Amino acid sequence: MAQRSQDKHAAGVPVATDPAKIRNVVLVGHSGAGKTTLVEALLAATGTIARAGSVTDGTTVCDHDPAAVRQQRSVSLACAPLMHDGIKINLLDTPGYADFVGELRAGLRAADAALFVVSAVDGMDAATAALWEECAAVDMPRAVAVARLDHPRADFDEAVALCQRVFGDNVLPLYLPMLGDDGVSTAGLLGLITRRVFDYTGGLPAQVRQPDPEHLPAITESRDELIEGIIAESEDETLMDRYLGGEEIDAEILIEDLEKAVARGHFYPVVPVCAATGVGVDVLLEVLTAGFPSPPEHALPAVTGVDGSPRPPLTCDPDGPLVAEVVRTTIDRHVGRVCVVRVFSGTLRPDQTVHIAGHGLAERGHPDHDADERIAHLYSPLGATLREVGVAVAGDICAITKSGSAETGDTISAKEDPLLIAPWEMPEPLLPVAIVARSRSDEDALARNLARLVAGDPTMRLERNPQTHQLVLWCMGEAHADVVLDRLRAGGVELDTEPVKVALRETLTAPATGHGRHVKQSGGHGQYAVCDIEVEPLPRGAGFEFVDRVVGGAVPHNYIPSVEKGVRAQMERGLLAGHPVVDLRVTLVDGKAHSVDSSDAAFQTAGALALRDAAAKGRPALLEPIDEVTVRVPDGSVGTVLGDLSGRRGRVLGTESDPESEGRTLVRAEVPATELLRYAVELRAMTAGAGTFRRHFVRYDPMPEHLADQIRKEHA
Repeated sequence: MAQRSQDKHAAGVPVATDPAKIRNVVLVGHSGAGKTTLVEALLAATGTIARAGSVTDGTTVCDHDPAAVRQQRSVSLACAPLMHDGIKINLLDTPGYADFVGELRAGLRAADAALFVVSAVDGMDAATAALWEECAAVDMPRAVAVARLDHPRADFDEAVALCQRVFGDNVLPLYLPMLGDDGVSTAGLLGLITRRVFDYTGGLPAQVRQPDPEHLPAITESRDELIEGIIAESEDETLMDRYLGGEEIDAEILIEDLEKAVARGHFYPVVPVCAATGVGVDVLLEVLTAGFPSPPEHALPAVTGVDGSPRPPLTCDPDGPLVAEVVRTTIDRHVGRVCVVRVFSGTLRPDQTVHIAGHGLAERGHPDHDADERIAHLYSPLGATLREVGVAVAGDICAITKSGSAETGDTISAKEDPLLIAPWEMPEPLLPVAIVARSRSDEDALARNLARLVAGDPTMRLERNPQTHQLVLWCMGEAHADVVLDRLRAGGVELDTEPVKVALRETLTAPATGHGRHVKQSGGHGQYAVCDIEVEPLPRGAGFEFVDRVVGGAVPHNYIPSVEKGVRAQMERGLLAGHPVVDLRVTLVDGKAHSVDSSDAAFQTAGALALRDAAAKGRPALLEPIDEVTVRVPDGSVGTVLGDLSGRRGRVLGTESDPESEGRTLVRAEVPATELLRYAVELRAMTAGAGTFRRHFVRYDPMPEHLADQIRKEHA
């Protein structure tokens, strides 16, 4: 990512000094729903940018990543702050494609409320429905924007009905679209609470007027349902009786109760909006500022000392202890490390020395680290543009640059009182991609660029497999892998991908004897060593045992370790297919030595030859790793998933209802790891993006003979 500018004295930069005057809103929804285009319309409507950009032209504020421009879809989290009515709104635009769920999680962490963007044309996907359930579990306030009303196939009523079926109760529209004179385009909105028409035929702001007679039936029907929903969530228990008694409830009372219910996460208003024409943009801004909670009204994550010691709960207080979190990291070739930071407590200022701590992600290539660093400058990020600001108070989002150690997920706290914030849930990358540099110079560039990528993307795991000698990137899916590879190549690395190898094992399945004879006479000092061994298989996972049963000094005592060393070396090299040998007991029973020509090296060679001789008689077998997988799928996809697991040589252990989500099933099975290399992609295709899975290694089992033969032939 290239930072477009660093304005030293940017005019009109949104700045907030009071947490109550801040709203952090994450936009979520499936790819193509219109999130990025909606952000452009909101920025243009508030004068933050001169005019709205276009996704197809690659000119939007949020899709500044070259991969996003090329693919015409968001691939990373972007922050776009604006001011409306004296309130600073930090809009967090997230990718809608499932491969970039790590960016979505970061956006949810930084936000206090979620705006679900649903297409009036395409509806929503299963992942969006699952995300609604996750937000409900933590009581995150939500609203719905039904977008793309200008499309010929747009159907607002069907989109609302879909939201009500999927999201549940209290999902009700505040406005209805009003068609223009052509009977097709959306010219305005019908306000249900105020019974007013918002006419956009003259552009923004809308002209507010009385409804025409033909609008009244639609307003009355939908208004009654809306008012009942609002009153049901009201803290005034007398309001329902008054309403049922025929009393006309004042609009101001309804709006006040509506805002409270939305802020508590108990009511979910639906707003029709068209980014292309501006319809609904201004009323959506009102919902974001008046309905969504400020940071002091939202629960904060727990903190501990860096040593794990308990600390009291945080409050969103600018005068409290400094606690901030890095929610996104990029490495720019000109600016260096750019970190987007959410301040939860305290105040972050330029020239301040802070403590940066990251713990708990060592298995993903993020070793635990602690460092004190000086924050030279603070910026307000507008997409890729950095505008310098003087302060970031509790509840706000800012950017820092040129940090030497900060990575995504790190905690920034006071140097005098270092703290560690509880991490958010990081999805496990499950698609392996093996890469290889084309030249020795590319290897150095690859190492540098990988370090940058790992620092910014905790959903990617880097593995240098010591058994297969491959460099493997574990990614979230094919689209994620494509972006990662593109970023590596953009950094000047020439690389290729290759098939991922699974670390297999070899063993013997029957007892056998082996004779190793290494005798060479070529003039001068010769080589002489003979040994006889007995080999027997051990239970799976028992490892290797070496037993000395030589009698009479047939093999001198000082050469017995040499035989063991030769056996171990041959086990590492493999017997038939080049994979390490495991679970054997090797017993040295006899041998011969020469007083002059025997040596350590000779007996090592004889030991290796004896094991290879025994392998020809001991029914060698290939062992493959078996993983236990837990697949989480919608109930309607269970049959398809079970059939697919059987086709992967899987053994189903059982199914049960998902205790965390209604309408979903957990399928547990044991599956060979060789059958799971592309399961992340194929499961998504089988379940329309709604299926997820976890895996962990359990043991090694013999591979079917026809597959083992194929691998042996390839090795030969």
